[in-house]
Amino acid sequence: MSIGSSYPVGRSTPGPQPARPLPHARAAVPLGLRLLAASLCGLLALALTAAVFVRTYPGQWWDGALLPRAERGGGYEQQTVLVGPAKTVLAAFGSPTLLAALLGAVLVVGALRRRLAAGVVGVGMVLCAVVVAGAVKSALPRPDLQIESSTTHNSFPSGHVTAATALLLAFMLVLPGWARRWLVVPGAAGVALIAAATMIAGWHRFSDALGGVLLGVAVFCLAAAALVVWRGDQGADDRPVGGSPWRGLTEGAAGLVVLVGALAVVVPDLATSVRRGALVAIVVVGAVTMVLVGSVVFLVRATDLACPRPPRPRPSTGSQKIS
Repeated sequence: MSIGSSYPVGRSTPGPQPARPLPHARAAVPLGLRLLAASLCGLLALALTAAVFVRTYPGQWWDGALLPRAERGGGYEQQTVLVGPAKTVLAAFGSPTLLAALLGAVLVVGALRRRLAAGVVGVGMVLCAVVVAGAVKSALPRPDLQIESSTTHNSFPSGHVTAATALLLAFMLVLPGWARRWLVVPGAAGVALIAAATMIAGWHRFSDALGGVLLGVAVFCLAAAALVVWRGDQGADDRPVGGSPWRGLTEGAAGLVVLVGALAVVVPDLATSVRRGALVAIVVVGAVTMVLVGSVVFLVRATDLACPRPPRPRPSTGSQKIS
């Protein structure tokens, strides 16, 4: 029988170490903060676009090089046979009856999918985006930098493109996650078509269409962040983190291909009927629309914006007294 201690002298016995969390189980940034950060990034990109294309000589020159004299008014539309169809598209989309029907459809879909609050927020988001676009267009000065084919009339950002982008993303608020992914490509194609029509008809410059997309995306992220915070849903996602970004990039690349194909089908004479600068502007705006819309839809992919159901009262399980 040993009298001495069997433990080593002068050393502390290590206790049980806490298990390290797995990489996918670590606390992530709440979805509300991510959406708020995305909204701030969109507003920053909008401000930089305005500062470069409206306030600087190189920016105004690039606008004029892509779309010579792309300004509202007679004689500023592009020299192409597509001017007539472009004005027809803009007149149809600008109809108050059609806009009211689309906003009503957002509310109806929201009510049917138990997302009425999201539908109301979506309608408010569209109206707010259009009002902000008009306010910026009126307040932002455009200096005369003595550039040929450029005027001091400001048309940044495009109200038509802002409304089209906000309407598309309003439907993203009321649709379930699986349906949002199916709407990305046709919706982005529709926004790109509106943007192309504004540039071909001479209503807006390249930077105006780009600014309209950025403003619509920024307002959507802000509205989605408010809904997420109101519901208390911070976007927990139990899917593998490693495969999701690659899958999103693959879907985005496929979406760009489909978007270009859709534009080629809708406007078969686009490549041969417009100048090279206008074609570059249309393709770039379409690609940016697809990337931005796809990115924000990927950001809210695992979030259900349905109204929370009230908790049901639990039946009492206590024992009854016997008299």
